[in-house]
Amino acid sequence: MSETQTAAKSKTEVVAVLMTDGRTVNFAGKRKVNKETVLDESKIVVDGDVMQLSAGAVSIRMDFRNGDTRLIPLPLTLLAKFAGHGGEQKFGDELASPADKPLSEEDMVIAIDDLNAEIQQGKWGKGRASGGGGVSGASIVVQAIVEATGKSFEVVKAFLQKKLDTTEGLTRKALYDSFRVAGTKTGIIIKRIEDEKLAKTAKVDADAELDNIG
Repeated sequence: MSETQTAAKSKTEVVAVLMTDGRTVNFAGKRKVNKETVLDESKIVVDGDVMQLSAGAVSIRMDFRNGDTRLIPLPLTLLAKFAGHGGEQKFGDELASPADKPLSEEDMVIAIDDLNAEIQQGKWGKGRASGGGGVSGASIVVQAIVEATGKSFEVVKAFLQKKLDTTEGLTRKALYDSFRVAGTKTGIIIKRIEDEKLAKTAKVDADAELDNIG
């Protein structure tokens, strides 16, 4: 099979469905329902640190592959609960990682701090598909930079965040990987830290076991 055939085969099929309210909605692959938040700006008034919401200001729209659609206004009495639930989901998603590159507890803390720094600036965050989210080994990279520079953890974190904010197209993973390059000051420190960590978790004495082979 050629590369072109492989690409064509792997391309996700998108089906356009006419909804009961007249909109046309695309459904990718086997997706059966699309969800989105719908805001009615005319019912949202912000005055300094105070926000006033009228009924129907925030709704959830659910579009089903069979053409049905539901627009669900969130009751004002439950908005705080819904906000908290959404916040839990947002920060929880930041900790998702592939099985072969799990996040350590230290990596998770850094991932949450990184996202919170953006959230507190009123930014939603880049999202995992755009290079957001936790990075496996991030805590070791930060530890290495701290050791190499003698700067505090807070100063290093602020530096990394500023680098991301001011460098177009730079993802968090790409930034951290740059400090892992073999032979660099931080790369050497990271290698030492990872070797020490591996030695502590070793289940057998590798050198001793070599004599038992054969």
